[in-house]
Amino acid sequence: MSSLKVMLGVLAAGFMLSGCMQATHYEATNTQNFKPKDKELLAKIRYENTPVAEPFRRAIVDYHRKESPGTIVVDSDNHYLYYVMDGGKAIRYGITVGEEAMAWSGIAKVGSMTEWPAWHPTPGEISRLGVPTYVAPGPDNPMGSRAMYLYSGGKDTLFRIHGTNQPEYIGASISSGCIRLTNEDAIDLYSRVKVGTIVVVLEPKHGDSPYNSRLALQGGGSQTSSY
Repeated sequence: MSSLKVMLGVLAAGFMLSGCMQATHYEATNTQNFKPKDKELLAKIRYENTPVAEPFRRAIVDYHRKESPGTIVVDSDNHYLYYVMDGGKAIRYGITVGEEAMAWSGIAKVGSMTEWPAWHPTPGEISRLGVPTYVAPGPDNPMGSRAMYLYSGGKDTLFRIHGTNQPEYIGASISSGCIRLTNEDAIDLYSRVKVGTIVVVLEPKHGDSPYNSRLALQGGGSQTSSY
């Protein structure tokens, strides 16, 4: 799919979603929470920091599912990631997700976390995308400002929640399977998450936005099993 078609699709989805969403409280990025290194590197970006379409901007929303506070829920169908809070609320972030053939779903946990990570592409990515075997950390690295590595069954799934140097694709399905946020949103989410946080990635066609309630995990935030 061409970049133009992807962008038109994102905008169309945004307009449709804006007509049916519950009341939301949009949150502006507070740069005072950035670390000195964040401010330094974000000031050096060479990509165009395209504003995210309004329906995919970070917002506090009503949350009607049953996951415990502290759980991350990824609704790939609707391009949202939720960080569950107390009181029936969640922080909702717009995301870029994997193309259909590369998407992953299931229950995992955050196995490790890194600020301004290096990128070590998989052999498949190297072959398919023609990228180098290693990309150093920095503002133009595709992993962006933060990375949260998903583990299941005690093993690295090779899927990550991370930042991006392509904010124009938030709300689209073009990644190699990883879950991308804007660099600013990745910093915000990272500050709330810890190693061991449960991550529920809903199966295709099981999307939960805005009113199609499905129970993915009972008491996910306090789950003690080893994944």
